[in-house]
Amino acid sequence: MSSASQSLREKQAPIKAGYRNDPATALVTLKSTGSLDSTSISCKLSTGASAKEASRIAGLHPKAGGDDPGISGELCSGDMLLDALVACSGVTLKAVATALQIPILSGTVTAEGDLDFRGTLGVDRTAPVGITGIRLLFDVVFGVKENGEEVGGSEIESLGKLTERYCVVLQTLVNKPEIRVQVAGKCEKEAEKGVGRELKWVHSA
Repeated sequence: MSSASQSLREKQAPIKAGYRNDPATALVTLKSTGSLDSTSISCKLSTGASAKEASRIAGLHPKAGGDDPGISGELCSGDMLLDALVACSGVTLKAVATALQIPILSGTVTAEGDLDFRGTLGVDRTAPVGITGIRLLFDVVFGVKENGEEVGGSEIESLGKLTERYCVVLQTLVNKPEIRVQVAGKCEKEAEKGVGRELKWVHSA
């Protein structure tokens, strides 16, 4: 067994044991937040390592044996998924609001996702692998429209429905796309000899 494999096993062993003894400790709610303003059609991510001026390196979440992201700078891919949802939905909201002439002065976009780490760590085969519930919240401050009127309920409804309809990341999550997974590679010794044999596994879901 390689040292890297042994190190990962040793790091994850007490974590897995803890999840077996107390399943509730495996449950975590990931969270991403972004901010909106009146100056542009954009959404600024404002939480976690994604807000830092650093290369975006994905790593294990601490609940799966990863290092403290504040030290390592590595991002949990689950957080990155929520970051993408916050960013896409925030930009979509601003674009829709601009098209409908609904003035937005400021706002925050928050996405939370529930995850049970027993699934991805193989502690309990009945536990789901992946985020099982997502909550997306827009908290917005509206300005006064050009005609002097305030934004009304029907306009808020249109803003919400159109944002939901045209947000690419949100619709990707809602409508499961066809996915093709492929793992391919060559053994090191064969690659050195210029042998063309390729190892491959493909699955469509």
